[in-house]
Formats: sequence, C-alpha cells, structure tokens
Amino acid sequence: MDKKTKKRIDVLRQRLQKLRQRLSGARQQMDDADEVRRLEDEIAAAEAEVEKLKQGAS
Repeated sequence: MDKKTKKRIDVLRQRLQKLRQRLSGARQQMDDADEVRRLEDEIAAAEAEVEKLKQGAS
C-alpha cells in the first residue's frame, strides 16, 4: 500500500469517526429524520471507499 492510499484511508477513518458522532447526536435529538438518513448514507459511502482502497492495495 503506498503512502497516498494509507493517507486517504486515515482521512476516511477520521471522517467516519466524526460522522458517527454526529449520527449519534442526530438520533438522540431526531429533529430531522432526513439528516439521520443522510449521515447513514455518508457513513456507508466512506466505509465502501475504505474497503475499495484496501482491496486495491492487496
């Protein structure tokens, strides 16, 4: 795995951590159901990208 791929995975993991915290807060407040759905979609997309990068590096 090259440095660029490792850095991208690291950035995605940091983003996932922030998104999961926001999702947790959004679920507790439930003011906007669309926000919860949007955050879940963003998390799924970021996780898929991490997996894709890992598979490409193998």
